[in-house]
Amino acid sequence: MIKAIRALAVALVTALFLAGCAQHGGPTQEQAGAVVGGALGGLLGAQVGGGSGRTAAIIAGTLAGAAIGGNIGRTMDEVDRQRTAQALETQPDHRTSRWQNPNTGHEYAVTPVSTRETGGRPCRTFETEAIIDGQRETVTGQACRTADGRWEIQ
Repeated sequence: MIKAIRALAVALVTALFLAGCAQHGGPTQEQAGAVVGGALGGLLGAQVGGGSGRTAAIIAGTLAGAAIGGNIGRTMDEVDRQRTAQALETQPDHRTSRWQNPNTGHEYAVTPVSTRETGGRPCRTFETEAIIDGQRETVTGQACRTADGRWEIQ
């Protein structure tokens, strides 16, 4: 369950960065990650638990998700957000953009998998791989470019 929570948290924290949600005056990256991770953990706990153990599974999932999401949110910064958006903007399908964050030492890789047009705007399916403290997580997402040029997770 923890591995699934971590993977979902990576995807949603990436979504928050691409959408520009961690702006001045808003929630910190760690706070946003903790909220997203906690919500996902609670949902996963509800799916896993049954009977009288369901409440315990929801609580455990929420706590684990908040911890993992907060950690991932804390590890991604503006460098990672910019590099992810740049990969979506410039890399052809199946070509990976890899980097190591100079501030954290964490490694990331974004690979656009396919490109299509939806509603008159470019959309891309992509795979994100993060290696944080030796833990490798890979998630797949979809993003479309907005009218102002940002990439927004769908």
